[in-house]
Amino acid sequence: MKVSELLKIKYPIFQGAMAQISTHQLAGAVSKAGGLGIIASNGLTPEGLRDEIHALRRMTEKPFGVNLMLLMKNCQEFVEVIVDEKVPIVTTGAGTPKRFMAQFKEAGIKVIPVVPNASIARKMEEIGCDAVIVEGVESGGHIGNVSTLVLLQKVLQTVSIPVIAAGGIAAPNGMAAALAAGASGVQCGTIFLAAKECPVSQTYKEKILQARETDTVVIGSTYKRPLRVVANKMTNEYVELERQQAADDVLQTRVSKSFSAIKKGDADFGAVIAGQSAGLVDEVRSAQEILEWLYEGAVELVRQAVENL
Repeated sequence: MKVSELLKIKYPIFQGAMAQISTHQLAGAVSKAGGLGIIASNGLTPEGLRDEIHALRRMTEKPFGVNLMLLMKNCQEFVEVIVDEKVPIVTTGAGTPKRFMAQFKEAGIKVIPVVPNASIARKMEEIGCDAVIVEGVESGGHIGNVSTLVLLQKVLQTVSIPVIAAGGIAAPNGMAAALAAGASGVQCGTIFLAAKECPVSQTYKEKILQARETDTVVIGSTYKRPLRVVANKMTNEYVELERQQAADDVLQTRVSKSFSAIKKGDADFGAVIAGQSAGLVDEVRSAQEILEWLYEGAVELVRQAVENL
């Protein structure tokens, strides 16, 4: 079954769940336009998530998702909100949703984990997940260590459920490549940072628009939580702290204080989370314009590729 049919969406395009960024404003706009908007629960309270769900539903009646970070200590409370609010789709990260699958399935919720390798993808299929998102090292935020194309190919050889490609996709040819390789759809984060509806500061958006494909760095590998961000003064300091083998708490504190880029616009000392595809983003568009541009362009490119064989 096509992902668009499975999830009742027009375009097989997921908007990535970005903490403190993927709120109802962005997710609602994406869902309203025909993609899968996803609310990021990380950084919210359970009641805050409920409020976000209600706000999104005031924007649109179309399907949407909630991303659940499974390492959260009060994860069960978020699950209760998701089930109570009859959220149609859940994407998960940082762990296995196995302990919640019975609740989700009983509620008719589609479960789609983000996976970093084929072995975990197989386990997700075995516990009854409806699809998987394979996220390559090109992605923004917390990353694995395998490139999107290699990971996609391996997972497609391993599972029979739909596979969504994520990481490095911010233009029609990237989406076309993923679809031609066998992906059932794509997930994009970085391109939606420049969406008109994205609630980040203008300086954050400008940082994305100005970035080249070589302008991101990975920090946090020292405490095994690698994070891809756009290079700035904060990352220079962080890399130096890592070189000096600073204590984990010092490094984590430096990152935790750096999310001021999102709301306050501190693009020098804040964490400007983005993938390598920031180098492909050079225009502010509405969520609807992004979806139409990606999908229609990808379909045409795939058609041309077939004709040229």
